[in-house]
Amino acid sequence: DVVMGLGGYSAGPMILAAWMLGIPRAICEQNQLPGVTNRILSHFSNRIYVSYKDTGLNAPEEKIRVFGNPVRREIIKKLQEERQDARDKKHAFTVLILGGSQGAHGLNMAVVDALGHLAHPNKYRFVHQSGTADAPVVAKAYDDKKIVHTTAAFFDDMALLYRDADLVICRSGATTIAEVTIAGCSVIFVPFPHAADNHQVFNAKPLVDEGAAEMILESDLSGRLLAERIEFYAEHPEIRARMMEKIKMFG
Repeated sequence: DVVMGLGGYSAGPMILAAWMLGIPRAICEQNQLPGVTNRILSHFSNRIYVSYKDTGLNAPEEKIRVFGNPVRREIIKKLQEERQDARDKKHAFTVLILGGSQGAHGLNMAVVDALGHLAHPNKYRFVHQSGTADAPVVAKAYDDKKIVHTTAAFFDDMALLYRDADLVICRSGATTIAEVTIAGCSVIFVPFPHAADNHQVFNAKPLVDEGAAEMILESDLSGRLLAERIEFYAEHPEIRARMMEKIKMFG
C-alpha cells in the first residue's frame, strides 16, 4: 500500500520501483543534514517526514511533515514511571558515557585519560558503554583509580541509564539525540568525526545554539578538557538544570 525509505542506500531502488509502479512513497530523514539517497528520493516521494524543521531538502513544502524522530515507547513509559523515584534517589555524581552500539575508541581513550585529571575522583560514578574491543582497558582504568563504575560493551535498559545520569557524554546520532531530549538529560555531545557529511555536528548544533547542550569536537577532545567539563557541571547544578529544561523543549 505504501513504501517507506529510511535513508539508507538500499532505499533508493525500492522507492524508485514504487514510483514506477505508482505505489505511494514516503521517506524519513532523521538527521539535520540529509544524506545523498534522501536528497535524490525527495523528488520521487509523496511525503517526507523530518526530525528538524529546517532540514535542507529541496522539496515542495506541502510534502514535508515535521514529526521528529521516533523513540521506543518502552523508554518513554519507563522514564515517566521512574522520574519521581530518580528525584528521591541520592547518589554520587553519575556520568553516563555512550559511544554508540559499537563504542567509540576516541571517546573511550579520552575518558580514560580524564580520570587522572579529576581532582576528587571518589565523588563520581561512571556508567560506560565501551563497545567490545575497549571494555577491558576501560574497566581496568576505573579500577586502577578506584573509581566506582559500571562498564559494559552494551546496555539494554537505556531508560534506567538516562534516569540516573547527572551528565551524559555521547555521540550525536539522530536516535541518541531523540532519546536524550525526551529524557531531559544534561549532555556533552562528541560527534562521530567520520559520519557522512559530518552530519552529527549538524544534528547537535541547534541544541548547542540554544544552550540546551554542549559540543566538543573529537579533534579538540582531550582528557584534561573532559575532566574540566565534568567537574564544571558537577559544581554547577543550576547550569545543568537550565540545560535540562531547554533540552526537554527539543524533546
